[in-house]
Amino acid sequence: MTTTANTPDGANTAPDARGTSVIVNAIAVLRCFSAEEPLLGVTEIALRVGMHKSTVSRILATLEQEDLVARDSSSRRYKLGLGLIAVAGPLLAELEERRVAYPLLCQLTERTAETSALMVWNGSEAMCVEQIASPQQVKHTTPLGALYRDAMSASVQVFLGLEPEARVRELILSGTIAFAGIDEAGLEAYLLRLADSAKRGYATNYGESSLDEVGVAAPVYDHRGNPVAAVLIPAPRFRVSPERLQTLGEACAQTARLITKRLGGA
Repeated sequence: MTTTANTPDGANTAPDARGTSVIVNAIAVLRCFSAEEPLLGVTEIALRVGMHKSTVSRILATLEQEDLVARDSSSRRYKLGLGLIAVAGPLLAELEERRVAYPLLCQLTERTAETSALMVWNGSEAMCVEQIASPQQVKHTTPLGALYRDAMSASVQVFLGLEPEARVRELILSGTIAFAGIDEAGLEAYLLRLADSAKRGYATNYGESSLDEVGVAAPVYDHRGNPVAAVLIPAPRFRVSPERLQTLGEACAQTARLITKRLGGA
């Protein structure tokens, strides 16, 4: 994401405009951090957001004062701070889908011995908001808040399958959803795949987004029939045969239906 202020530092702009620019720029800085790149230096961030290093330094200094970022003791690079948990905590605590899903995710992990997770959709990415880790030594887990935008990710397939076809085309062709080498024929095949997954009740990813990982995901609905989340089971590919993938998919879909029922859905 590249976000820059509309005017150079120190330009004569209205106070409201300056305040808005500062907030937008601070958000852009925070969004540079990810599970894949938790540590970043000032120069790296400046290049990504298109701001001068001095501007980024000032923003980071302010964020550090509020404990929203912190300095890594060894590298002196920046990472997200614990203050963000305090900001996000009330939202997670009030997220009804998360509260309802938790005991059922525990049962799902106990039954399958694989990690289970609850994903939500922000319009263009799937986000992990709850996770129960597999008890096995080799497992696939992800940090809470991790975002997924690969077209072959099982949870992304679930959410895209619930979007209008025109919206799916827009997200893929614009590159918002990652799909390397996509052409019109490939897009048509992908749309058919989404339709088949919707009929089956769960989507699959058999090493297609990452060679060593498989995944299955199924949609969760609220009492109005609106899709609000997806249950995801990620697992190491070496211990999941195609037959077991189907078993995991059916277990995932069953848990998604139970969560839907507890939310008052049909």
